[in-house]
Amino acid sequence: MHYIRKADERGQANLGWLQSKHSFSFGRYLDPKHMGVSTLRVINEDIVSPGQGFGTHGHRDMEIISYVISGALKHKDSTGNEYIVPAGDIQRMSAGSGIMHSEYNASNSAAAHFLQIWIQPKLRGITPSYQQKSIIQTAPLTPLVTPNGEQGSVSINQDASLYRLQLTAGQTYNLQTSNRKGYFHVISGSADANTDTFSSGDAFALSFDQQVTLTAKDQLEALWFDLPA
Repeated sequence: MHYIRKADERGQANLGWLQSKHSFSFGRYLDPKHMGVSTLRVINEDIVSPGQGFGTHGHRDMEIISYVISGALKHKDSTGNEYIVPAGDIQRMSAGSGIMHSEYNASNSAAAHFLQIWIQPKLRGITPSYQQKSIIQTAPLTPLVTPNGEQGSVSINQDASLYRLQLTAGQTYNLQTSNRKGYFHVISGSADANTDTFSSGDAFALSFDQQVTLTAKDQLEALWFDLPA
């Protein structure tokens, strides 16, 4: 691994209604050492207070993915989409030529906890689009987002894939990149990787032709990004 990002070293923002931790530079948090990996530009871990959220605002030329850890989000955009996104669902919005949207906590009593992920697009200026799915875990590493929506996953406008990894205590799994890059982000639980232990919020990146063997210390849920070189 050539890059390690520990949870307690991330940038932070406290807006009262929003508690956010930034894996990469975002908003007022700027650190030239942490600008993303390959086309992966943003991973924000957000906790939104009941009934609060992000009011209507615009995006363009970005693939925006939301993974809800707990609670639910209420999504609405200028193309007519209006959905509730519950925990476990994967949501992808291609901003393309431009889109306006809002994202609120769908509950007035419980916080919403989710990961906001931005991936730079392959093609610019495309027609905005939206997808949302609940994907059942069929293997330790299950695809959530792929370029062409393979194996029932959500599609994306980039040569990049996002997988959910789930392991039980003591279970091992090998991650490798060949001629690609990879990024591993822990949602919950912990695992040993080489001589390091990674827990909730921790992450690491693999460069070309690297591999690592993970050994789960307890129930592990994580995301694995397969990214272009």
